[in-house]
Amino acid sequence: MQNVEKYTRQFFEPPVTCSGWTKKKYIEKAPIWCSVDLRDGNQALVTPMDLSEKLEFFRELVRIGFKEIEIGFPAASDTEYEFCRTLIEKKMIPDDVTIQVLTQSREHIIKKTFDALKGCKNAIVHLYNSTSVAQREQVFGMEKSDITALAVSGAELCARYREMYEGNFRFEYSPESFTGTEPEYALEICDAVLDVWEPSPSDKVIINLPVTVQLSMPHIYAEQVEYMCENLKYRENVIISLHPHNDRGCAVADAEMGLLAGADRVEGTLFGNGERTGNVDIVTLALNMYSQGIDPGLEFSDLPSISELYSRVTGMDINERQPYSGKLVFAAFSGSHQDAIAKGLKYRQEHRSKVWNVPYLPIDPTDIGREYEADVIRINSQSGKGGIGYILETRFGYDLPKKMRESVGYLVKGISDREHKELQPEEVFGIFKENYINLTEPIDLPAVHFKQENGIEASVDIIYNGRRGTAVNSGNGRLDAVSNAVRAFTKLDFSINAYTEHALEVGSSSQAVSYVEIKSGGKSYWGTGLHTDIITSSIKAFISAINNMLKAKRNESDLGKEW
Repeated sequence: MQNVEKYTRQFFEPPVTCSGWTKKKYIEKAPIWCSVDLRDGNQALVTPMDLSEKLEFFRELVRIGFKEIEIGFPAASDTEYEFCRTLIEKKMIPDDVTIQVLTQSREHIIKKTFDALKGCKNAIVHLYNSTSVAQREQVFGMEKSDITALAVSGAELCARYREMYEGNFRFEYSPESFTGTEPEYALEICDAVLDVWEPSPSDKVIINLPVTVQLSMPHIYAEQVEYMCENLKYRENVIISLHPHNDRGCAVADAEMGLLAGADRVEGTLFGNGERTGNVDIVTLALNMYSQGIDPGLEFSDLPSISELYSRVTGMDINERQPYSGKLVFAAFSGSHQDAIAKGLKYRQEHRSKVWNVPYLPIDPTDIGREYEADVIRINSQSGKGGIGYILETRFGYDLPKKMRESVGYLVKGISDREHKELQPEEVFGIFKENYINLTEPIDLPAVHFKQENGIEASVDIIYNGRRGTAVNSGNGRLDAVSNAVRAFTKLDFSINAYTEHALEVGSSSQAVSYVEIKSGGKSYWGTGLHTDIITSSIKAFISAINNMLKAKRNESDLGKEW
């Protein structure tokens, strides 16, 4: 690409080596979560949510389990102010939930912020100002000392106004554009704010380290976070918070590595909504922990309903490939993937495994409200016998023999390929039923009678290409006797190669399913029989196989020729 020379590294590494986080292999516990959907996410919408939508979203965030929810910037607009007042006046904030409000370091904004919080039991007042080199030089034209004075002034104003209002008000400070700030200066300005607020065990302060713009690979951010964790004043009374944006597509990695580096808290949004490329996706982050055996402390067991509400009130779509929440993230179209998943699920059931370890599925989709048949095994021209067999077995109760699955699979795939579409489970079953179950053309057996003579003797009424007759023959079993009678009457050359049966466990436990494979001319043909009587079921499967053989030979020799 052209013009690459105008880009250079904009981040700053800590003055000392900070690599302790690299010795940790996994996150041991969930962080404190703070949803910023109603502030950061809302301000990023083409059409911001109205009051009723924000109230509905707030209730959902509470239901999910967030104990800290940033609701907006009350001094920014009448809508934001009204939302805050509505939550308080209508007593919609549970006692164990703390709302968070954002404010700049200006007295009239801070005063209006505290006015908005009148009567609130628990709130976090979030003060911020930008500290990066680019902002200092290009936007404010201010020296470090001036930027620090602005932050300290805001901290003093917050402390003074807190004394004027009743309620449990805690403080948070963000050196905005932290990732573009020299770590030594970020430490200096945070310490200056902490000196004003003097955090204690009963009045802890949050220091938020936002990835306002991603400027580096995640390991650099982890080093910056570790540097702050190791060197901040009052560390035992400071909660280190992360707020990663996703400019480089690394927000989740930033958050995970930042937690390894010592952070205690994460601010983010459902599904990663936010300015530009968005915030860290808390759904992904939380379910990553869940997949490692860590309880995230958030309830995502009905993720489809959360997704529906989110899309409805924000007007935003969730990408089909978004981790965990996308409609296609568990879907397997590939034949080899479907086969592995189907076998993995069956293995897990047979071995009563308590640990989830199914190929291609990092978590059990049913744990977040998804379904195997609807969301995992999807049928199109790329599918294989394993997936198609899985659908027929789990959804409709037909446990096809292994060799028959291949025959059915080719048929279903071919139809999907010709029609250029995905086939729904009902369509797959419809194809199977039409082509394999209880077929009666061009041959049918309206009645069969048995008696014990020379083994088993079968008297068979036959309709064959419109011609009706009766055939009698013997065999070493009922199906063998019927087979011999049909062979004698039709002069067809075939042999029964395989026969299996089972009870139909879906729909009606009283019905029996039989599968028969016949061979003729070196080729294999299958049929399925369904009936309440197992003998009748086996005969219907046999005749269905014969009919498939006749249809195939007719198509091969002379399409449309009468037999």
